[in-house]
Formats: sequence, structure tokens, C-alpha cells
Amino acid sequence: MAEATALVPPAAPPASAFVALLIGNVALAFGPWFVRMADTGPVASAFWRIALAAPVLVAAAWATGWRPVQISRSIWLVVFLSGMCFAADLASWHIGILRTTLANATLFGNSTILFFPIYGFLIARALPSRSQGIALLLAAIGAALLMGQSYRLDPRHLGGDLFCLLAGIVYTAYFVLMARARETMAPLAALAMSTIASIAPLLIVAMLLGEKILPDHWGVLIGLTFCSQVLGQGMMIYALGKLSPLVIGIGLLIQPIVAAAVGWIAYGEQLGPADLIGAILVAIALVLVRRPVPAPLGLAPASS
Repeated sequence: MAEATALVPPAAPPASAFVALLIGNVALAFGPWFVRMADTGPVASAFWRIALAAPVLVAAAWATGWRPVQISRSIWLVVFLSGMCFAADLASWHIGILRTTLANATLFGNSTILFFPIYGFLIARALPSRSQGIALLLAAIGAALLMGQSYRLDPRHLGGDLFCLLAGIVYTAYFVLMARARETMAPLAALAMSTIASIAPLLIVAMLLGEKILPDHWGVLIGLTFCSQVLGQGMMIYALGKLSPLVIGIGLLIQPIVAAAVGWIAYGEQLGPADLIGAILVAIALVLVRRPVPAPLGLAPASS
């Protein structure tokens, strides 16, 4: 048998990961709407989002074969830290949602759009490819068009803007840690563990702020739980283990598109030509990053 070499082109990520990315961001886009409708404090609503989701996620992870004893100490630490970051993200973002405009909250809260792809390029120690660069440029223009008509810098909103920006930064840290956990864990198990780790911090912060903890009506919080945490985060964590930071970052731009549609349907907020053009540019960017990145062809042994 003579040994030869065969060229192996880079494989494209599975289509299921892109579907999960789409579903996750659509579901997460409804989060601010639920937060504003909740009759608890903003951090308390984040606490209930997590506390109500935890039993569901743990049961689902257990049913798929997850057992805590199978996790190494290092991964326990990673997931615990991811839970702390997620608690900080939700607390900051929920406070900011009530102190600034929804447009500003969406923009600053999703600053992960920029930070997470940068992290990915630093880890890869490589500049973006041509198609990636074009995708980033189109996504940036699309984001500017989406937010340009409604975004306003206002001293009255400064505190809320800063809270939302902090949320975007710690959300990036959460993504980085969860990407590490997803190297050895299934998505449901990783999400269940990080969810559990974020329960106590959110309750403590809500109590320290003197917020109303117990709701008079549970419907909104149940909707927030299943839409944002179970479905939204569940799909995002699945996609996180299969897509690059660049794709995840650009995918987050789906949220302001959906948020604009929600505003149009629920509040009669008109969508202008700039919004539609921005949405189209984001869609083109997602198509570009869907393609496998051109790279030098690897060599794999083949027998003849």
C-alpha cells in the first residue's frame, strides 16, 4: 500500500447551527419587551427568568444523559464564572432597559457584536479574510442604518447607556467562557450549569437594591423565561459550539431587526427605508459568513 496525500477543503458549519442562531436571536429580541411589562424590579425579573428556567434546563440536560460527576474541576470553574458573568450581564442590562431608550439598550447591550469577533481573531492570530472583512463592513453599515434614526445621545440616558454597555462587555466574557465549556460539554448541560450559577447573585443584587421581588402576575415572567432563557439562550449556546465568533457576533444583529419589527407591530413605530436597507445588509453579511473561509488546503493521508 503506497501512502499518498489528499487535499481536504475546509468544511462549512452545519446548517442547523445557523438555524439555531436565527431562532435564538429572534427569541432574545423579545426580552426587553417582557422586562418593561414585568411588575417586579428589573433585576428581580432577571432573577425569575433564571430561577424558573433552571429546573427545566436541568431536567432536559439530565434526560439527555448529563451527570454532574462527569464534569472536571476546571470546567466547573469555567461554568461558574460564566454564570457570574451572565448574572452581571442581565442585572446591568435590565436596569439599563428602564433608564434609556430601547434603541440605545439594544445597541449598547449587543456591543458583543464587536467584541466577540475581535476575540476570535486574536485567538486565531489572524486578520479577517476578504469575505469576512466585507461581511464585517456590511454588518457595521447595516447596524448604523438600523440604529441611526432612533439612537440619541442624551444626558438623561447616560446612566442607562452605561449599564447597557457594561452588559455588552460582560456578555462577551460569558460567550468566551461558554465557548470554552462547549469544547467538552453538550449545550444543554453547559446552559443548565451556568443558569444555576447565576441564580443567587441576581437574587442578592435585587434584594440589596430593595426591588419588588414577588410579582402580582406571573404571565410576563413565564414568557420571559421560556422565550429568552430556555429558547433564546438554549439556541445560542448550541450555535456557540459550532460557529465562529465572527458569525455569532454578526448574528446578534438579528436582534435589532426583530426589535424594530416588534416596535412596528406593537407600538406603531414606522420602519423607514434606512431600516429596510440595514436589514438587507445584515442578511447579506450573514450569507457571506455562512460560506467556509478560504484557507490553505490541508494534507490528509490516503492509501492506494
